[in-house]
Formats: sequence, structure tokens, C-alpha cells
Amino acid sequence: MRRIPPLAAVRVFEAAARHENFTAAAAELGMTQAAVSYQIKLIEERLGVPLFRREKKRVLLTEAGRRLSPQVTGAFDTLDTAFAAVRADDGALLTISTSNTFANAWLAWRLGSFQVSHPDTAVRVLTGDAMADFVTDDVDVAIRAGLGGWPELAEHKLIDVDFTPMCSPGFLKRYGPFTPKDLLRLPIISRHDIWWPYWLREAGVDVPEGKPPPGVRLDSQAHEGHAAIAGQGMAMLTPFFWRNDLADGKLVRPFEQVSTRGHAYWLVYPAARRNVPKVKRFREWLLDELARGVPLPV
Repeated sequence: MRRIPPLAAVRVFEAAARHENFTAAAAELGMTQAAVSYQIKLIEERLGVPLFRREKKRVLLTEAGRRLSPQVTGAFDTLDTAFAAVRADDGALLTISTSNTFANAWLAWRLGSFQVSHPDTAVRVLTGDAMADFVTDDVDVAIRAGLGGWPELAEHKLIDVDFTPMCSPGFLKRYGPFTPKDLLRLPIISRHDIWWPYWLREAGVDVPEGKPPPGVRLDSQAHEGHAAIAGQGMAMLTPFFWRNDLADGKLVRPFEQVSTRGHAYWLVYPAARRNVPKVKRFREWLLDELARGVPLPV
């Protein structure tokens, strides 16, 4: 019979030891700090030795805690890899979490080629702008926008997120030609977007403070781009996603200036699952597809 302390307490110890911070461990595990302290006390009483030393507003591992920590972390890594392999082998289902924009403007147009290359892997795409939780959402990989640097995740930079105003040729003919300053009075799609004042100020426009005037407000760049194609106004868009529509003349770029706030789209997944076959296959396909820059079929 194995004499292992309660697994919940061991899990809490692993996170607390890794961070050497009860607050950070509580945030990672979705617990209160008091609950973390209770679980640590439980495991210390079970072992009969202290694992942490409390000093003012921080905690430090004791010698016993330092001996135990890497072995417990290694055990959890082994368990994670084992269960990941079973999920991959049994389910043969790849679940991808991504934003509405990336799904509609790029991924959905190309995902069929991945399915053709890997017919034994079923693919499910979950769209939304909330970040996926790899523990609770049963997601294998995610494509998310941001600055990078997410703890415990492997990251692969996909594309830079830059932006510039675009509109339909009909809109340009009706309202143009115009200067960046004229955008303050023209019909704008999603004027509330923080990209607008950022781009305008870089263009030398004095943007009025306060709440922007009312107008069409959409929840993703994918919808904003299609509204612009329909002539509903000027939209702030990322050229990479709309290069086919620009090439086909459905959209035009009235200005050369392209701005960025340093964000990018990233492929991310738990670092411990790097070598899970379906994750590896999708990573290789995605990076190759972006590197080749194959245009969409007409």
C-alpha cells in the first residue's frame, strides 16, 4: 500500500514550491491563499517536517522542501505526459482555441489542407477572444494575440499585429480623397477601438479627449473588415489578414502608414505537451503554411 499524502495537497505543494509564493500558487490553481496554506499545513503534518519557512511577507523552501520539490514536479510532468499521450492516442481529436479574427480571416480558409494531410486526426476549432485555460477547457493548442511571455507555455510567434485604415473603393470614391485628420468626421467602424487614437496620433492628428461619437461597433476585426467591404465605413485592419481582399480590389488602403503596438499572434500550448504527436503535427503544419505564404484559392 502506497503511503502518499492526499494528491490535492501534493498538487498544492508542487505549485507553491515552484513559485515559492502562496499567492501565485493560489492564482494558478484557482484557490484562495488560505486554502493553499491549509493544504501545505496538511502535508507538513502528514510528513512530520516543515516544507516552508515563513519570513515576513514571503515563504522559502526548507531543506526538506528543496529535496522534495524537483521530484514532485518531475512526477507531475510524467503524469501529464502520460495522460496527454493517452488523450492523443484514444481521441485522435485536436482541439484548437483561437480568436474570431484569426479563425475567420486565415485559419478557416486553410485548415482543410491540414485535414487532408492528416485524415486520422479530427479537428475542432473553438473561437472566442477569451484566453483558453488548458487545464479546464480541454484545449490542445491555442492561437492568441498578445506580447508573449505566458508562464508554463511553449510559444511560437506567427505574425506581427500591425494596423492601418481600410475601406471599400466605393467608400473612397464617395468621401475621398482625404487626409488622416478627415477621419475624425467620416463614418468609422468600431471607433471605440484603441487602435484608432493610436494610429491617428502617429499620423499627427490631435485626437479629442473623451468618449468617441456613436457609430457602428463590432466585436472582432473579421466582422469589421467585412463591414468595410460592404461600404459601411472605414475600418482599422491588419493588412496580413486582408491581403487577398486588397489584391482583389474589395478593400483599399488610403494611407501608407502602418502602426503597431508590439503585439503578435502566437501558437501556444503547455510546454510538457510539446512532443504529443497531434500537437507536433499541427505546429509543423501551421509554421510551414505561414512561412510559405500560400495565397487563398480564388
